[in-house]
Amino acid sequence: MKQSLQMFVIAMAIILNLASCSNKKEKIAANKEITAPERFLPFQSLDLASLSAFKETTKNWVIAGNAYADRSQEANLIPNAGKGVLLNLPKEGMNQNLFTTFEHGDIELELEVMMPLHSNSGIYFQGRYEVQLFDSWGIEPATFSDMGGIYERWDSSQEKGMEGSEGRAPIVNAAKAPGLWQHFKIIFHAPKFDTSGTKIKNAWFESIGLNGILIQENVELTGPTRAAAFNDETLKGPLMIQGDHGSVAFKNIKYKLYDNNTIKFEDLKLQEFENTDKKVPSLDSLVPIMESLTDSISPIGIAYDNSQRILKYSGKLNLPKSGDYLFEMKVNGGAFLLIREDTLINLNGEYNFDSLGLAKISLEKGSVPFTLIYNKHTPWMRGFELYAEGPAMQRFSLQKPVSLPEKNENPDDFTIKVVDGPVAQRSFWMHKGAKRTHCISVGMPQGIHYTYDLEAGSLLQLWQGEFMDARQMWESRGEKQLGAPKGFIVSLHGDPEFAVLENDQSHWPNNVAPNPDFKPLGYAYDAAGIPSFLNQLGSTKITSRFVPMDTERTMNRTIELKGDTEIWHKIADGASIELLPDGSHIINDE
Repeated sequence: MKQSLQMFVIAMAIILNLASCSNKKEKIAANKEITAPERFLPFQSLDLASLSAFKETTKNWVIAGNAYADRSQEANLIPNAGKGVLLNLPKEGMNQNLFTTFEHGDIELELEVMMPLHSNSGIYFQGRYEVQLFDSWGIEPATFSDMGGIYERWDSSQEKGMEGSEGRAPIVNAAKAPGLWQHFKIIFHAPKFDTSGTKIKNAWFESIGLNGILIQENVELTGPTRAAAFNDETLKGPLMIQGDHGSVAFKNIKYKLYDNNTIKFEDLKLQEFENTDKKVPSLDSLVPIMESLTDSISPIGIAYDNSQRILKYSGKLNLPKSGDYLFEMKVNGGAFLLIREDTLINLNGEYNFDSLGLAKISLEKGSVPFTLIYNKHTPWMRGFELYAEGPAMQRFSLQKPVSLPEKNENPDDFTIKVVDGPVAQRSFWMHKGAKRTHCISVGMPQGIHYTYDLEAGSLLQLWQGEFMDARQMWESRGEKQLGAPKGFIVSLHGDPEFAVLENDQSHWPNNVAPNPDFKPLGYAYDAAGIPSFLNQLGSTKITSRFVPMDTERTMNRTIELKGDTEIWHKIADGASIELLPDGSHIINDE
């Protein structure tokens, strides 16, 4: 645009980023290969090519290739031809619930769900305990009947108005707008019974995550919730999806079934060695300063004093089942994990908790020798974390928590709050796994906040909820200098937002190799304390200002150009860009 103007959108250049991956393998000492794995063992996927994964039901349940929610009509969901998406389209006489053919006890469930405007449904674990599905976009405060709420129990014998109890609202309303795919991650534990059939432990939801935000944690259920398919409690039962309320769509349903299994230690011995080197020397050349038998990995003394030591744990791991096992280790210092003669994890050197050691190995049921070596080569280093996951075994810590750093557990101690007017805070910031070092976060009284990268000239994230967690900036030495959002996050592309291009096919500059003609000029506040961000590209000066609307869950952006350089503005990019019938776009499910 070769003129000065004030506008919300200048031009749009959408760049598709296509990522490739490879299956990496690491050669180990015993001439075997251990695959460098994903961070978690794979889930079992529910087949949505047909309804074969479910018990017979009425014709309100259909398989489609996708779904579109007309946001001008309540509970309106339109299927597209194909497979991979499960839809409920209830009508009179066709509105039965849907049950899986498999039954579960303890389960970890992930899925994506689409809620049309003002629609209502629910997922019942074991057919008994409901997690609510509802179009709750923008509702404040959320209740147990909103998206991700745990529905109330019901006792009709109680006096009117007192029949409901134990419903639990989500900690934060993380629901997206109607018509968008939303991601759930839920860990549920079934009730436990003794040999006589007497219940000795209630069912409970360990955690419920919605769109990457923890919304429920450690919620106990004394019995089935309202409208459950069964009124009793049992070790196992099917998943049930409500069919007699509103339209709803699901895709990418996957799960893990867990037994109450863990790995146990046998013949565990601890040795300590003096050492100040950053790498572990041959322990055969060192004389241990202490040796003892132990029943756990819990280096109580060394984790909290200023000594420099090597700890060597050796013994056997007792494995309850044969199959693939995944081990994960984070360390402040250096470490090795060996099983038999195989080096699974090699973190020999100088590492911090940002580093991650992962290894997947196939093991047989029974006892297997192992060795764990931890090198605390600097006085102020504080321990390590070691986790395992296995067949029908939930990921758990192999150590006692005393070997981890102490933390202040009050989450409000490091929360920056917004009271009367805008609040701005400089910090480092994580965006798509990379640390940005020139960021400013702005908290607004309307409850919608954002982070801006001053170096790249780019809006990184927006979120709704509380403003900012400054724990990693202010706790202890504050080495990481990281701020973190406290709320439901929408991340943007993070590349430089403005560029001079020859045409719409030109390569867009990224944050790694920014345009040398781009100059950040800082920011300035108006009388209300709202910042404007100032940049220059060529001969054109660019001013950006962000203000939330008072009545909608929306951020307005004003862009002003002064100069005669032709400027392109990158609004968004994505691996998936879909034009909807109403003229809007869905980009990466946003």
